[in-house]
Amino acid sequence: MEFGVLYNQFQLQTLAYVVLAMLLGAVIGIDREIADKPAGLRTHMLVCGASTLLVSLGDIMVRHFDQNLPNNMLQSDPIRIIEAVITGVSFLGAGTIIRRGSDNIAGLTTAASILFVAAVGICVALSQISLAMGSTVLVVIILRGVHLLQQWMGLQHQKKDTEKSKQDG
Repeated sequence: MEFGVLYNQFQLQTLAYVVLAMLLGAVIGIDREIADKPAGLRTHMLVCGASTLLVSLGDIMVRHFDQNLPNNMLQSDPIRIIEAVITGVSFLGAGTIIRRGSDNIAGLTTAASILFVAAVGICVALSQISLAMGSTVLVVIILRGVHLLQQWMGLQHQKKDTEKSKQDG
């Protein structure tokens, strides 16, 4: 009976982790939604939550199937679970990348953000909450802050082009 109680507590903890991961994924997804990118709020929430759930399921499976085996014979390879998550997420990311002409490729940042939310979900599943939260903040700073910097630099380039055309004219 004691194992059943612990098992239910572990399930509730895993569910709480999935909710936390989805909230962290939402923070990044909101940025992608505001930027009107193909993968937005829901996609980022689902990828982050799914990553947490899949990594957590490795532990759950071992606990479930190992209870009837002697000497803890069943083991899980956490690296393989993470590899499977990354492989699945990579297919989603590839679907967001669009080639427009020979020089214009769109969707790379969104693909990278999808990969990153998977990593955030993995952090949550491994109880690395501070790392997950700090990484989420860094991603938002990069997505918003660098975007503003790029806009400012673009405006600077436009001013230089305008001044140069006035001088040439």
